[in-house]
Amino acid sequence: MQFDWTALRRASLALALFACGVMGSAWADNPPSRPEATTLADQKGSPSARGGQTPSTPSAAEQHRLPPDSTTSQTIELPGRTLAFTSTAGSIRLFDEKGEPQADIAYTSYQLDGGDRATRPVTFFFNCAPGASSAWLQLGSAGPWRLPINADEVTPSTSAEVKPNAESWLDFTDLVFIDPVGTGYSRFVATGADVRKRLFSVDGDVNALAVVIRRWLEKHDRLLSPKYVAGESYGGIRGQKVVRQLQKQQGVGVKGPIMISPVFDFRDFGGTSLLQYVARLPSYVATAREAKGPVKPADRAYARGEFLTDLVKGTADKEAATQLADKVATLTGIDQAVSRRLAGRFDVADFRGELDRKNGKVTGRFDASMRGLDPYPDSSSSRSGDRSGEALLAPLTSTAVDLLTCKLNWRPDGSYELINGAVGQAWDFGRGPAQSVSELREILATDAKMTMLVGHGLFDLATPYFGSQIVLDQLPAFAAAPRVKVAVYPGGQMFYSRDASRQAFRAEVEAMMKPRAN
Repeated sequence: MQFDWTALRRASLALALFACGVMGSAWADNPPSRPEATTLADQKGSPSARGGQTPSTPSAAEQHRLPPDSTTSQTIELPGRTLAFTSTAGSIRLFDEKGEPQADIAYTSYQLDGGDRATRPVTFFFNCAPGASSAWLQLGSAGPWRLPINADEVTPSTSAEVKPNAESWLDFTDLVFIDPVGTGYSRFVATGADVRKRLFSVDGDVNALAVVIRRWLEKHDRLLSPKYVAGESYGGIRGQKVVRQLQKQQGVGVKGPIMISPVFDFRDFGGTSLLQYVARLPSYVATAREAKGPVKPADRAYARGEFLTDLVKGTADKEAATQLADKVATLTGIDQAVSRRLAGRFDVADFRGELDRKNGKVTGRFDASMRGLDPYPDSSSSRSGDRSGEALLAPLTSTAVDLLTCKLNWRPDGSYELINGAVGQAWDFGRGPAQSVSELREILATDAKMTMLVGHGLFDLATPYFGSQIVLDQLPAFAAAPRVKVAVYPGGQMFYSRDASRQAFRAEVEAMMKPRAN
């Protein structure tokens, strides 16, 4: 998903995805012929969705539509408490402005029994880049059940067995996990190319997700509830835009975005931008030091100071270039000759291949503290996969399908798409690298009570924590701490795979949602 603009599109084809308000509404809120008394459930599940007319010959898409919603009562035993809740696995149908059905968007929701709908928060989740389902955040962090996803332990053959999640957010907020079209079981209903082009774009995706959120709130009588939006990685782009779209087009206010390992601006992390090296350096250094013992965020002063100064001077200034390269070699432990050859400017592939080359290992991209055997140890560049991400594909997919079909009793046909490379390949990012900094400024300025929490992993090379810090440091004074808080934890992009980091971040989220006196 990530920062090199060309690499971003390549990454969309594989696990690397693992990580706007549109002023004219691209999706009709309701079919034009829909009677006012018709419910959302009727829209999605009955012939009355099209003005009471039943097609004589269902289309192929209609024959494979998602099944009716499944609502079940659940109970989990956790340390010191028992949670009883209602789960719903289902979908919401999107229509175009002519009332033609376009897509069915699948969701999984969990609502604690006995909650006050007017005061109990509800949080909407989506995961990473175009083509990724919401399974990582549901099964790794916030949901009522969790699959241990620590890359130190998980392999593709790991048993896909979940256990009650002691760190579930369900104690203090209801949960709605959304799978954008093309991911999970979400699918197109319309067969034309136009709907794919529209939904596989930055603006169309944001518009559709905002409509889905509003419709879920209506469907479950939760419009008065405090609302939060949580997104991982590309969620940093998607999240602020969805919040802005909800404010302006859907009449829904959001208390605050919760960003997990986000990227806010692709413009600074590709092409010839020098900021890509500044943003990643602290994560490189933390990774090198982690092998020797626990580390905390460090070397940011050097990255934004002397390192940036020497970087700007360029390789034409041999003294500055040599000073930079040697300092980077010292901080990372990478061979000095290699650092000088690269002028101290390590891209992610260079760093992954060189950090532990002497032992024939390559570091992870999503979690650089993870090491894996390099299948091409004699190559001058890394062609390896990513142990910190690829090992999760099989167990996460199997677990998600088992959860939906067995525990939640919802059985769609077709394949579950944990991560769909075809979506990333078709994605339209618009005129140049996407960014959500504009929307972030607007939503914070529009709602003076809005707060924002950003969580990052120290060893994440795909969405480095210092990249977010640089962006957030440029916001106006009205957006300064404590309104916008950045918390950095040991771990990678999925820092919540580590018990201590998951527990600490959950505590921050709970504190954010705690009612405050006006």
